[in-house]
Parts: sequence; structure tokens; C-alpha cells
Amino acid sequence: MIRKEFIEIVTNTGMATLKELRRLSLGKEDEVSEFELLQMPHFDENKFAKVCSERFSMTFIDLRNAKVPTDTLQTLKKRYVTKWRAIPIQKTATKITLATFDPSVVGEGSKELQDIFKKQVEFILTNISSWRKLFAGIKDSVDDLINNIQEVTASTAQGEENVKAEDISDDVVTFVNRLLAEAFVKKASDIHVEPYERIFRIRLRIDGNLVEVAQPPKSMMASVVSRLKIMSQMDISEKRKPQDGRIKLLIGGNPIDYRVSSLPTLFGEKIVLRLLDSSNLQLDMTKLGFEQKQLEVFKEGIHRPYGMCLVTGPTGSGKTTTLYSALADLNTPDSNISTAEDPCEFNLEGCNQVNVKKEVGLTFASALKAFLRQDPDIIMVGEIRDLEVGEIAVEAALTGHLVLSTLHTNDAPATVTRLLNMGIEPFLVVAALNVIVAQRLCRKICINCREEKKVGVDELIACGFAPASAEKIKVFHGKGCEICNSTGYKGRVAIYEVLSVTPKVRELILRNASADDLKKQAIRDGMKTLRMCALTKVAQGLTTLEEAVSNSASDQL
Repeated sequence: MIRKEFIEIVTNTGMATLKELRRLSLGKEDEVSEFELLQMPHFDENKFAKVCSERFSMTFIDLRNAKVPTDTLQTLKKRYVTKWRAIPIQKTATKITLATFDPSVVGEGSKELQDIFKKQVEFILTNISSWRKLFAGIKDSVDDLINNIQEVTASTAQGEENVKAEDISDDVVTFVNRLLAEAFVKKASDIHVEPYERIFRIRLRIDGNLVEVAQPPKSMMASVVSRLKIMSQMDISEKRKPQDGRIKLLIGGNPIDYRVSSLPTLFGEKIVLRLLDSSNLQLDMTKLGFEQKQLEVFKEGIHRPYGMCLVTGPTGSGKTTTLYSALADLNTPDSNISTAEDPCEFNLEGCNQVNVKKEVGLTFASALKAFLRQDPDIIMVGEIRDLEVGEIAVEAALTGHLVLSTLHTNDAPATVTRLLNMGIEPFLVVAALNVIVAQRLCRKICINCREEKKVGVDELIACGFAPASAEKIKVFHGKGCEICNSTGYKGRVAIYEVLSVTPKVRELILRNASADDLKKQAIRDGMKTLRMCALTKVAQGLTTLEEAVSNSASDQL
């Protein structure tokens, strides 16, 4: 709704009549009615902005060609942007710059916005069309999205005819839509719907940590679970066995997949949904978090004509993203790429992706055997879980194919030990391996509330910093704000350990050397350990010392 002060400014310039503006001001509070001024025959937005600039002593900048980062635009929730006609265009550790076309908001608006950001706010003036272009780049909030959720596939499930009307009432549908939209807006990786004896709890995994977001009435539990099972095309009459399903939605125009798993527990079925947002899939290896030398070693390993490249780390450490980025780099018209995954998380055009299905006999091993009859150049297998898969993968790597895969080990040298313990001969491991990457995800410090933290030199040295570096290093942390839900963290960055199989490492493998001996030799050959990489991110101000230490706790320097 147009503010009274703004109406006075417009009418005083003679560009619009009071009658015309009153018609605009009847718009809803969550709308920017001023955009309609651009359609009025006598309204000159640049002339109007310059008049306002002189009258209110504000700097005027035409932002029509400005490129503002998406994360900066999203710093302020859309409802506040609409209320105060203010869009963030630049931010530093101490100040945030907001663009507005309405100078009447500066006085009152700056007080509330300063409380929101917990830092100094500065306003600049721009024209309405510039502001409208920036406004179009701001994503909707949960409230804006829940009414615009569309199911891509029909909600048909076995047993749906047995659901009572109250089980899928409008309240339940709205609640589930809000939950799915909130998870999308907060960039959660998983949704946990959990039944207990006395409570019914909803948690989201955000930046690797589970956060409770709701405790609906226990009476809603059966209805919510039924609604989710119907949407994911599960058999809602089957409550005794685990089931898997998938929900495909359009949220704010973005195609989102939710991989759904149900599990019978003591007090009802627990539902876990994994969010697969293809718009968040980072396929540019230069933006994953590799240091320059690490990236060179990794790219050299994956661009060899044959051999095995392994990515290792715990569940949820970003292994799939690293593999997909490697496939994207290798995906050319002259390459035949086949992947076996459990399940396929994202569609990669140009790759032949196979979903493993044990119930019909389609395992990693059988898929790999089939790939070798499909004239492949590059093979990606989701995980080497046993000797059979390991032997086929090694055989493929030794017969002229490039093989990419994952393992669950603590670090890169331990991956070699795991292969040997599976029963693969040392000479085959040496001949097949190109490169091993171990990785973790560290939470990034929220840039909106980042501040320096005093840490003693002795503590820094104990964590792994060299004495000379410890005296100069600046350590930061997030004090917590509305943007990061008072956690001090927003987003995650990967840390890597890239082991190149050098001649000296090969010698040690052939002698069945321990993982510790392999690590020491790899460090002498130039490998940076997970701890070293994490401390580099601390020195760059990207993460906290606590995150760096906790994500490389098993790393022996």
C-alpha cells in the first residue's frame, strides 16, 4: 500500500493526480502498487527520482544494469522488502546498503531495519523500474509459496480410497504444503516427521544440523503421514513395512524432488524426506571448495584415459556433488558415460543413469557387468560396498575405462587400506588407482553477523596452526542474527584431502604399509590433510575454529 508521504511527494511534482494515486493505494499491503505509476502518461520516473534526491539529500543511482548477488537480495525477507520498499544491494561486516524509490521510508524504516540486521543501514535512491527489476529476483517466503505448490505427478496411491475425508482435510494439506515450502526456503537437506508416545515432532536438517521446527498436535499425526504417503505414491494401507517413494513439486516455479522413506516405529510411522533441488546442484568444480593445487591434482586424475578415481567421506559430506561435478566436466559428445546409483539423485543430460534395484536383481555388480558390454568410456558406480563390486571396478579401470566411485572411510589413505582389506590384491590397487579425494562439509560463518573472535596463540597452535601464522591469524565467528536463525552459520563449504598415487605411495601400497605411513608419505609429496584444509578456511574467515576441528577430528597431523 502506498504511504501517505509518498503520495504527497508525487502530487507536489504534478506527475500524477491525487485521484489517480488513491486508486493505486487501494492495493493490498503485500503488493507494490507504485509499479503502476510507470503506466501513467505524465509520470517521469527519472525526473521524479532526481527531485527526491535533491529534496532529501540522497544519492541517486540508476540500478537497471546492476548485478546484485542473489544471496545479497535474499538478506531481507520479502515481507520487509515490500513493507519498507527497501532492497539490500551491498553488505559488509558493519553496514548494509538498501535501495529504495520512496525516500519517505528512510526515517521510520531505518530503525526497524537496523534492529533486524544488527548493523548500520544506509539508503540510496533509485528509480522504480530499477527497483522492480531487483524485486523480481527476490524469492518468495514460505507464506507466498504454500498456495503455489503444484504436484508434477498425480497423487494416486494404492489404498487411497480407504483414507477418510478428515485425514486429508484442508488444514492438513496446508500444513504439509507449509512444511515442504519452509524446508525449501531454509535450504534444508532433509525433513524428519517423527512420532513418539506423547509428542509428534518435525525437524529439518539445515547445514548438517537437525533443528526442531514444529510440534503439531498428536491428533494430526496420522493425517499428516497419510498425506505424505499419498503424495509419494506409497501404499497407505501398509503400515508394517518400510516403503520408499518420491514427490515431485513445483515450488515458486522451481522443480523440487523429495525422496521419501517411511519406517514403522514403536509409536507410528516415521517419514524422512530428502530434498533434491537441481537448482542448488553445483557442477562447477572451481566453486566446490578445492584449493588450486588440489583441483589440479583431481582434474589430472579424472582426465586420464583410464584408471580409478575414488571420493570418500561420511554420509552427507557432498560426495555425490563432487562426482556429479566431475561427470559434468567429462561429459562431452565423444564420451559414453554410464552411472549406477542407489538412487539417482539428479538427472544429468548426456549420461546413461541406472537406478539400482536389488529386489529385481539389479545390483551394483550386475549393472557394472552390463556396462562393460555397452562400450563405455566412463563408468560411475555409486559405492564400492563389497569385494565383488570392487573387483569389477578395478577390472574395468585396468581395461581402458575411467571409473569413478565412492567409499566410506575417514580419510584418503584409509581408502587404500579398505580396498586391501576387501581382498583386492595390492598390485591391482596400485595399477588401477589414479587419485583419492576425502571430504567433509564445514558450516560457513553467516556473513551478516560475522565478527572477530579473540583466540589465544597457544590454542591456535594446538589446533594445528604454525607458530608464525598463529600470531597473525584473525579468527571469526557469527554472533547470531535473524538471517541465520541465531546459529551464526549460513551455508556450507567443503574441505578436501586429495591424494595422488605417486611412485613412493605405490611402493608403500605394494609393501602393505599402514594408513599412517601412507599419510606421512602423501604429506611429504605435497598432500594437504583435511585439518590443514579446514584451517585454511578458518584463516580465510569462511568457517569457525570449532567447525574446522570437529570436521577433522580424526585427522592426525
